[in-house]
Amino acid sequence: MGKSDSLGEFEQVALLALIRLGSNAYGARIRAEIAERTGRDVSLGAIYTTLERLERKGFVSSARGAPTPERGGRAKRFYKIEAPGERALRKSRETMDRMWEGLVPAPSAG
Repeated sequence: MGKSDSLGEFEQVALLALIRLGSNAYGARIRAEIAERTGRDVSLGAIYTTLERLERKGFVSSARGAPTPERGGRAKRFYKIEAPGERALRKSRETMDRMWEGLVPAPSAG
């Protein structure tokens, strides 16, 4: 797995949010999903920066939805994980599983 194929922790979290949200994966929903599941309050800017980087890597695609009155006629951008993103996510999990193997019980903090 080359550097461009590797995923950082937040990239993994973002990809998992896309999988969980399915066709309803847009900025505000992704942010809410991450906050709900991790307890992390992440800015929309951080979400969009990460999604743009994942899109450049070919791990994510995006498309604009139809304009909506509740958004003042603006359209949402919906995101979807692509096959290379699924492979990179699986590879990241396998790598971490191998690193954790044999470390039971988990190391204590401090």
